[in-house]
Amino acid sequence: MQSILIEAHQFALKALPLTSPNPSVGCVIISMHGGAIAQGHTQRAGGPHAEVMALRAAHEAGHDVRGATAYVTLEPCSHHGRTPPCCDALIEAGIAKVVIAQQDPNPLVAGQGITRLRAAGIEVTLLATDDPAAIATRELNIGFFSRMIRKTPWVRMKMAASLDGTTALTNGQSQWITSPAARADGHAWRARASAVMTGIGTVLEDNPRLDVRELETPRQPHIVVVDSRLQTPLDAHLFRADRACVIYGAVENVEKKSALEARGATVVMLPDAQGKVDLAAMMRDLGQREINELHVEAGSKLNGSLIRAGLVDEFLVYLAPKLLGPGLGMAAFGPLQSLADALALEFQSVDKVGADLRIVARVGGRGQF
Repeated sequence: MQSILIEAHQFALKALPLTSPNPSVGCVIISMHGGAIAQGHTQRAGGPHAEVMALRAAHEAGHDVRGATAYVTLEPCSHHGRTPPCCDALIEAGIAKVVIAQQDPNPLVAGQGITRLRAAGIEVTLLATDDPAAIATRELNIGFFSRMIRKTPWVRMKMAASLDGTTALTNGQSQWITSPAARADGHAWRARASAVMTGIGTVLEDNPRLDVRELETPRQPHIVVVDSRLQTPLDAHLFRADRACVIYGAVENVEKKSALEARGATVVMLPDAQGKVDLAAMMRDLGQREINELHVEAGSKLNGSLIRAGLVDEFLVYLAPKLLGPGLGMAAFGPLQSLADALALEFQSVDKVGADLRIVARVGGRGQF
């Protein structure tokens, strides 16, 4: 069973840059005689889900799925959303058994898919939450789980620095501290995100595109800009890609707001008491906009503000094997008065990418929602 679920997980991985705001799901169908007859993964939002893709593949290959077992990484949906319920497709196809790695956290499903399958006489096995396959599914869809349970995205902050923590020289020069391999890897993390966020400082200083360029992708992530005074230039490079753009402001400027909207941006005013963007309210709004994973590539000021507000879940850090001395740091927050006030992290992985190190570190306790 584990080997088949591993195969299903591999198909789910293929869907990762494709499915947002839906979860990435894989399905493998095993015949009643024990042989694999079809596989599939979820398509773009509005397209077929993993179970339907696997059933279609079986039909196109001339395989009879009656009496077969479907191994699915996430509970089949039971509601009419952008597509009909996958439960109905499995029932109508004559599937006899369904093995599910993880229950769907979507309140519209949340066990109802299992109930419907069992009511139709299908044997259902749901793995324990601490099973490796269940954990793998949750981690793969950590943003979807976050949005369904916390109503906010999973926030991953990406930073690139020298070994002594410098992200730019005092004159602002920062391109390039890390290697081409690290930059390409960073684009792969952009590709899996629902949206890439930056601050107005980065827009004005670097005029970035913040799109995925180092690899082919079926979908460009949305762009999110924190811009309290609506200073985003109308000819900014971030408008070049064909994707949604949301700009969060705090100080009203009717004329500039209209001009940005004419460029295709959605402008949302969310001021806090200090006349800055209310970052916590912004995260709630992004959750309502179906953003699962929010990939932050910003300067030290916005990074520090997000950290102070407790809004960062995970850090993606690339460290180059060089020392740069004084310069800009990763995040401007503090100074702390005690070591006990430090933000405690848990290393998830440490890998070498090209000449650099890639560190994924999670805020202690996050991901346990």
